[in-house]
Amino acid sequence: MTKEERALAAVAALKKEYPEARCSLTSENPLQLLIATRLSAQCTDARVNMVTPALFARFPTLEAFCAGSAEEIAEYVRSCGLYKTKSRDIYEMCCAIRDRFDGQVPDNLKDLTSLPGVGRKTANLIMGDVYKQPAVVADTHCIRINNRLGLCDSKDPLKVEMQLRKLLPPAESNDYCHRMVLHGRAVCDARKPLCEQCCMKEFCPKVGVEV
Repeated sequence: MTKEERALAAVAALKKEYPEARCSLTSENPLQLLIATRLSAQCTDARVNMVTPALFARFPTLEAFCAGSAEEIAEYVRSCGLYKTKSRDIYEMCCAIRDRFDGQVPDNLKDLTSLPGVGRKTANLIMGDVYKQPAVVADTHCIRINNRLGLCDSKDPLKVEMQLRKLLPPAESNDYCHRMVLHGRAVCDARKPLCEQCCMKEFCPKVGVEV
């Protein structure tokens, strides 16, 4: 089986196993998703979802965030870790969206990654989930599982993203990455993958191999 064939098999198996491919971060608009994604760095999505309701109630609009301060934002996101850096990034990104992008979350990689605290992973998530563009979100689950599948041979997020872009059908890539997160949490654990329960065990070259 070639890499291309294995990639298509993985797309099909994950689609069957996880029909609903959705981001686990709770949000109601592009700005909220952008902020939630920034908060999720080195923090669980579950923790972020516990914090954001109060944050978004206090700052319901872009204008509200801009009229606030990094210090006040920090009080709401303290439990997310690295909260001082994250709160500063959130405040500055909101001001940048207001001043440079007419109040609209950008729809392209260049503009998104020009915002404070926004890297390729966050930018790809916004482009895929909000603007329905082909995107590859190379998070830890995506990197780990695709290396086990033999579709990638690197732990560098950019290299993994570029390798997957060559293998995945563009229309499937964003949902594929969401399904990777679900599969990583439920089955393909970093320390003890449940290979016998895996929907990809028939073609995964690392089935039964100690991690």
